[in-house]
Amino acid sequence: MKLLPRRLPAARILACTAALLLAACGGGDGSGGDPGAAQGSDCTVEAQKSWLAGYMDEWYFWNRLAPRPEPAAFASVDGFFAALKYTGSDPAFPADRWSGSQSTASYERFFGDGQTLGYGVSVAGIEVTGQAGRPLYVRHVEPLSPAGAAGIQRGDEVLALNGRAVPGLIAANDFAALSASAAGDVLRLQLRSLDGRERSVELTAAVHALTPVAHDTVLTSPGGRRLGYVFVKDMLEQANAPLQAAFTRLRNAGAETVVLDLRYNGGGLVSVGASLASYLAGNRGQGQVYASLLYNERRAGSNNSRFSFSPQAQAVPASRVYVLTGPRTCSASEQVINGLRGVGVDVVTIGSTTCGKPVGFLPAARCGTTFSVVNFESVNARGEGRYFDGFAASCRVDEDFRQALGSAGDPLLAAAQRHADTGACPASATSASDARTRPLSTRDGTEGPGMLGR
Repeated sequence: MKLLPRRLPAARILACTAALLLAACGGGDGSGGDPGAAQGSDCTVEAQKSWLAGYMDEWYFWNRLAPRPEPAAFASVDGFFAALKYTGSDPAFPADRWSGSQSTASYERFFGDGQTLGYGVSVAGIEVTGQAGRPLYVRHVEPLSPAGAAGIQRGDEVLALNGRAVPGLIAANDFAALSASAAGDVLRLQLRSLDGRERSVELTAAVHALTPVAHDTVLTSPGGRRLGYVFVKDMLEQANAPLQAAFTRLRNAGAETVVLDLRYNGGGLVSVGASLASYLAGNRGQGQVYASLLYNERRAGSNNSRFSFSPQAQAVPASRVYVLTGPRTCSASEQVINGLRGVGVDVVTIGSTTCGKPVGFLPAARCGTTFSVVNFESVNARGEGRYFDGFAASCRVDEDFRQALGSAGDPLLAAAQRHADTGACPASATSASDARTRPLSTRDGTEGPGMLGR
């Protein structure tokens, strides 16, 4: 998902709200100034390629390292865009695998309205890559989605998608059926529930609201410690109110520390991540930098910016925080880990290695397409960043998709409780040696696209 950057002047924020983020996060003529500024209306292929060349030259983080092909050599805007991306020539940076584009309508729907088009069901595809004999489980269901309405649950075993048996899907690493192209598309699933019953379910794709904060509770560890648990999936503005309510409940219930579940959080707005981290940092964060966003040498003077921790009356501060992670923990959610560590909070990560995306976007719109191009890198108060290999888990623990998130049987949450009691990982866990062995390109669900700098 995206890491969205800088704070905008008040007038721009209001314009952003009124125009569903297009003004704040899109546009521009590629010649400098604000990429959200007014632009021409010429939408011919040649005009779009010309604009894109100028925009990348001015705003692309790797503008000095990226290729500079001639626009005339490419018949399409997409082909030209792909040729403009940085290829990894500098040892300090891997090749750009993040910059992309989508329709402006879907971008505005997600980041403006907190909604998405689809079925709302995600599977554990990354975990079974190359292992066609493994079962494929539902790992997450959006509560307000068609899948949620149909009663599909985490832990349901998927036997077939649109008539294709799971072994073939795993062998081909093909879960494209889970992504709808338009409202009214149909997905047919053959499922086996936890009690062994098999059933067929037909879902019709629709626009539905996301639930960025789906669950919170306070539990008592075997050693008698009060741990607050909160599951945060999307760093969207729609998360702010439920986050405040969740931390109010945790604080009132006497939580001593927090287990923050970011295992499926693909990122979102830097400002929301900063607010979330502020609930955890307490006084440690007061007056401190949460994240600095650093642009290329052309934009650094006017665009480099800082986000700071903010006072939160509902904070549950502790010297140690637990974060549940996995390969889908990405961008703005990784920034929470980095930001907390930057002010001395001991962040214990439990699960597996995060995705490794310390860069983000200031999206630009042109002719119905929004380009999310890497515009900046993010560092914490100590100047630490460039975690392109991701954050390894302090305690390496595999998921059990048959266990409900936040339940006593969830092995990641159980490991956090044990560590809170003993200061050690479970005997079955591997401490601080979580090498990534699985590809991160599998599209097996509904995670959004990165870190947006606002």
